[in-house]
Amino acid sequence: MINQRSLFFNVDWILILIYLCLCVIGWFNIHAAVYDPLYPGIMDMNTNYGKQLIFIISAVILGAIILLLDSKFFSTFSPVFYGITLLLLIAVLIVGRNVGGNQAWIPIGSFRLQPSEFAKFSTCLLLAHYISSTNLKMHEFKMIGTCVLILLIPTSLIMLQPDTGSALTFTALIFALYREGLSGYVLVIGTILIALFILALVINKFILIGIIICVTILVVMLSRESRKYIQPIAVSVVVSIAFIFCVNFAYQNILQSHQRNRIDVILGKLDDPRGQGYNLNQSKIAIGSGGLWGKGYLQGTQTKYDFVPEQSTDFIFCTVGEEWGFAGSLVVIALYLTMLLRIVNIAERQRSSFSRIYGYGVASILFFHFFINIGMTIGLVPVIGIPLPFLSYGGSSLWSFTILLFILLKLDSNRMGVI
Repeated sequence: MINQRSLFFNVDWILILIYLCLCVIGWFNIHAAVYDPLYPGIMDMNTNYGKQLIFIISAVILGAIILLLDSKFFSTFSPVFYGITLLLLIAVLIVGRNVGGNQAWIPIGSFRLQPSEFAKFSTCLLLAHYISSTNLKMHEFKMIGTCVLILLIPTSLIMLQPDTGSALTFTALIFALYREGLSGYVLVIGTILIALFILALVINKFILIGIIICVTILVVMLSRESRKYIQPIAVSVVVSIAFIFCVNFAYQNILQSHQRNRIDVILGKLDDPRGQGYNLNQSKIAIGSGGLWGKGYLQGTQTKYDFVPEQSTDFIFCTVGEEWGFAGSLVVIALYLTMLLRIVNIAERQRSSFSRIYGYGVASILFFHFFINIGMTIGLVPVIGIPLPFLSYGGSSLWSFTILLFILLKLDSNRMGVI
């Protein structure tokens, strides 16, 4: 057995240092994003930047408590954590407060708890617990079906809020399943479906179907080998056509109008810089205006005059780009990439399959948030409203990401023991 007192010496302090750097960078940029001349002090508790300091301090304390717990605690009680978050996701649909069209927060005094944030680490824990405790292989239907069910339940509850951005986060966990043996064909099929989804929105569905049929016939005629697989090819074509019709139906009847408009802006089908494209347009102006070195701390005009909506939460990266420029943005991106690579390295060195699976779950969720959040501020992906880990304002977000990361740090500190 490893001496519990020595566990702190086994903690990956480089990863903790990166975590603290991102938290501090986020704090200063929240100060710049919502700066109020009446309350200029960065520690003023009347402001969001003052409250963020409380969130950071409490998050660090929470992380320290996690490091003091027994590693077996997280595996043993993973079903309990999962069950609690499901109850909270149901509760928010009943007693939650509607903010910006989403009923995603439970009011607790002056604080608002967002259960969907905590569902991320609890789902990772249960997924790791189930896969590591069963003798089934990842290619078996029962294994895949159970994993999909574990992901689908919280996703469905979050979609009812509706919070599409948070719900989509759970799809990133497919990379953790792939590491554990899920067929690469699943990723290939997923990529094809994404491509078909985009094409179905850009091209008339009947023209797209005609192109698919013509290409299929051409491939069959030119390739002798393909003729042996006429039946699966025919099935693939039928499924593709059905998927195209489903995309059009979902786009017109399930997605809300503002969600359709955001997608149309990204795809170039809608040019509305003063309306639906306003957020993205102002975001790109703010980031672009920062130049190489930025305008300087508290000198961002786009930020100071509230041109960019949700500056301290979803669009916090705009403040980084405007005030710290390309150089500052590069530093932030480098910190995230270093964190992600280190997490993957930590996951790979685990002796316990539970710890390895959980580690890849952490990497998948953080990568999704990092890529989507920054991508939506520069126009690479639609604006779906998810926070940038450790930088965006909010207690629920910071605490959930802290729990997510520090559980991995705890598991890693005890990797030579038995979990």
